[in-house]
Amino acid sequence: MGAANAHYYGTRDPLGARGDFTTAPEISQMFGELVGLALTDLWHRAGQPASRYVEFGPGRGTLAADARRAMATVGLNPPVHLIETSPSLREHQARAVPGAEWHVDLVGVPDEGALLVVANEFFDALPIRQLVRTAEGWRERLVACQDTLFLPVVGNTLFDPVIPPAFRDAPGGSILETSPASVAVMRALAKRLLAQGGAALIIDYGYDGPAIGDTLQAVRGHAFANPFEDPGEQDLTAHVDFGTLAEAARAEGAVVHGPVGQGAFLEALGIGPRATALAAAAPERADAIAADRARLTGGEQMGELFKVIAVTAPDWPVPEGFAA
Repeated sequence: MGAANAHYYGTRDPLGARGDFTTAPEISQMFGELVGLALTDLWHRAGQPASRYVEFGPGRGTLAADARRAMATVGLNPPVHLIETSPSLREHQARAVPGAEWHVDLVGVPDEGALLVVANEFFDALPIRQLVRTAEGWRERLVACQDTLFLPVVGNTLFDPVIPPAFRDAPGGSILETSPASVAVMRALAKRLLAQGGAALIIDYGYDGPAIGDTLQAVRGHAFANPFEDPGEQDLTAHVDFGTLAEAARAEGAVVHGPVGQGAFLEALGIGPRATALAAAAPERADAIAADRARLTGGEQMGELFKVIAVTAPDWPVPEGFAA
């Protein structure tokens, strides 16, 4: 999964109507603006420390551009650091966010100044491992190649000792997913927040786990595809286990808020008044703006499947959109 996605993202722009999928920032400017204002509000209440804006997997740079524009309206103009490995996407980001600096991981981001971090649809693309319940016990699901066909197979090593007790007697065929890569990124991020101060908003589709279920999926041309076909030519993702991410952050001493649904989060930040203001400024787009809001917040669209957690340094305030 890691190798396939590295090739996939490194060789194309996967976003938009001509690509394979569309993310929230590409749907409406309201998304990035509200994320930027949420971070700015938190920065104000934290005492306005010297800060840096950091985004993991920034796509075309649309979210960063919208967030930075909103931040500037209320007096925050932080340096922008983008964690991106794709040459193609870096070209888009350079046009959208002039003056940004790029890094392949968090290590390259300077270690002075508080961090205002966003990761929107980043963790879902990190590689997972799957453990499957067989008649002999829990074993890892591996990938085999037969001629030119990739197929899932069951390995020989037993993993029962690492399975949470609540799942050890799950029905045959049950799958438990883990993402060591996601945990490693979250722990590294939490360490930096503790050392430098700051906050991170993690937005993605997922669940408050751990839980049983096979969520590995492929998307191509805005439709689901077989994840074992055409490796490197389609987007591979898995639902994010927010519960495990939260525990990884807490293990480093960070404070975690949420998860809350994306819809409730955006409504709490004021997407309603913002949509009204945009429609008043462009009446001919009122229906489209209302549709965009519904897509971002509706329970049957992105509003509930997509969730948000905030990870903060212990001495930082509770972010807007989360219960105290």
